Amino acid sequence: MSANPPKLSPTELLAELKSPRARGKGRGRKRSNANRAGKSVEKSLPETDENEPLVSEAPADPVENADTTESPTSEQSDRVDEILEATGADEVAINSEDASDEIAEVGGLEADDAPLDAGDPFDSLGIDFDDLNSPTLNDDPTDNVTDAEESEGEESAEVEPEEPTPLHKNPRIADVLKRLGPLPTDADRRDGVLGETDTDHIVSSAPDVAKPQRPLTALFDRVNSLLGGSHDDSTFRPPIPETIAETGLNIEDIEKLALKYLLGKGTATGRQICTQVCLPFQIVDPILKQLKHDQLLAFRGTAEMGDYEFTITDMGRDRARAYMREGSYSGAAPVPLGDYLKAMAAQSIARQEATEADLEAAFSDLIINKTMLRRLGPAINSGRGMFLFGEPGNGKTSIAERITKCFGTSIWIPRSLGIDGDIVRVFDPGMHEVITEPQDDGLFDLSGVDPRWVQIVRPTVIAGGELTMSMLEVCQNPATKICEAPLQLKSNCGTLVIDDFGRQTMPVDELLNRWIVPLEKRYDFLNLPSGKKVQVPFDQLIIFSTNLEPKDLVDGAFLRRIPYKIEVPDPSKEEFLALFKLMSPIMGFEYKPDAVDYLIQTHYEPMDRPYRACQPRDLLLQVRNYCVYHKTPKVLSNEAFDFAVENYFSVM
Repeated sequence: MSANPPKLSPTELLAELKSPRARGKGRGRKRSNANRAGKSVEKSLPETDENEPLVSEAPADPVENADTTESPTSEQSDRVDEILEATGADEVAINSEDASDEIAEVGGLEADDAPLDAGDPFDSLGIDFDDLNSPTLNDDPTDNVTDAEESEGEESAEVEPEEPTPLHKNPRIADVLKRLGPLPTDADRRDGVLGETDTDHIVSSAPDVAKPQRPLTALFDRVNSLLGGSHDDSTFRPPIPETIAETGLNIEDIEKLALKYLLGKGTATGRQICTQVCLPFQIVDPILKQLKHDQLLAFRGTAEMGDYEFTITDMGRDRARAYMREGSYSGAAPVPLGDYLKAMAAQSIARQEATEADLEAAFSDLIINKTMLRRLGPAINSGRGMFLFGEPGNGKTSIAERITKCFGTSIWIPRSLGIDGDIVRVFDPGMHEVITEPQDDGLFDLSGVDPRWVQIVRPTVIAGGELTMSMLEVCQNPATKICEAPLQLKSNCGTLVIDDFGRQTMPVDELLNRWIVPLEKRYDFLNLPSGKKVQVPFDQLIIFSTNLEPKDLVDGAFLRRIPYKIEVPDPSKEEFLALFKLMSPIMGFEYKPDAVDYLIQTHYEPMDRPYRACQPRDLLLQVRNYCVYHKTPKVLSNEAFDFAVENYFSVM
């Protein structure tokens, strides 16, 4: 035997234990220290013919210390030694009573007859998890040198066995068990947590890649947790589908996306196509091979890990062009509407709570008084809607943009929705801020997340005077036949800000009538191009920001559905000075109280000019431009402020 046998993966180990070469009727044996050191000391066995099966016959007379077990053959003993050494467990002493269950499988018992000990299959053997798809052991008999051959010619001697070391006291085994945590018990197996049928499922890994591998997925989860990839189970995370049925799609849906992608791309590997349609390789690969069988695709070459490079044929181009006439979308596979509804319910804005500390953290970069925060807090926790009104320039838009930060969480949204044949794009890079997680370079995705979903910061969607009624409905591009989700769908589980409310091109009454029912019922109806109407959540905090009085814009029925009306007042003199002190370093100036006092006493107090929150930033910007033009140092001076005021307040 080699001095350092290679480690075995879980699949290799179980396949080796169940191989025909390792089968027999032996039930157990003792291993001495000399045996563990590589010098096997065995009892003499009767010679057998080469063609006789490796079956150990029970002795006619009882033998001491062997009344309950049968002696394994030499080859069986050697195979067990080789497997134990290959898995790194050669230092573990096993007596006949402890090893009976492990040797049962090697001895020829069926899986159902061999109880699966909680600490035996993987963890106690120190298995190498680095390669889960490596081939099985080399079946070349010349590579399997037995202990009997190594010890040939040596005299047999009785060696007094030492007290075996328990598994849990072995440092290597104890470290692995500690990191893996509690293992499944017999009760767990009876309840379906991990059973012998699951183990057999791993061993009998058929080449059908579309077959679900749930035990293998569970193994990936355990390895991912050891690598630091654990996550909070209380938060919503879309699980990766393992079968076509779990995607909510059919084979034709995936075929359309693959053919349309290859029509434009020309050539791509199977895994590149999987990345494009955001589906696992085990689902897409059989479909691509079927398309090749139907002569819609052809092999261009081979790729890594059993993959191929596919190219589209002339017949495939004709099929793809027919699909393009139906719609040119060839991106991520759509998510069913039912899965989207469940995700929005799990991540609802109404389930979030903002505390005083959350508000202070969200508004830490603004100068805002405590009274304003006390009024905003309950309005945010209501999850309904609010009016922010006040004079222009006092920070209504800035306040609205920071309200979503109070929740401090992210959400998962689908890249696109599939609704009865219509594909609606939901993810918008211009409105959604993606949260990127570090990715490991490799073929296996250990995140366990459906790639059709994307993790974003809770959205804050802002629409100003450009808002039209068409932006609140599903819009289909007549050329590409791709549908775009409305603003309220893109802002679900976040905040929708209607800035400059009352200045839109469409009448205010038309906008209010469109939303009066969704604001009350918390759901909305969307009209699809196919003519179907579907119900979707209307789950966002709506903020109407306006410079006008709310009572001058809407009637009492609508005001009743907006429970919070918050005025954003002018800043006080102290707050005005604090804003100058905050903005001066940002603009590249050293704050000079004398120059700012001159500004207030000369250009504000004599004219009874009101303070606005935007004015310190705007005036400092004018002073900076003045200094740059005259090539003078950036210093706050009376002359520079006079120039800035003359330009800024000329028509105000």
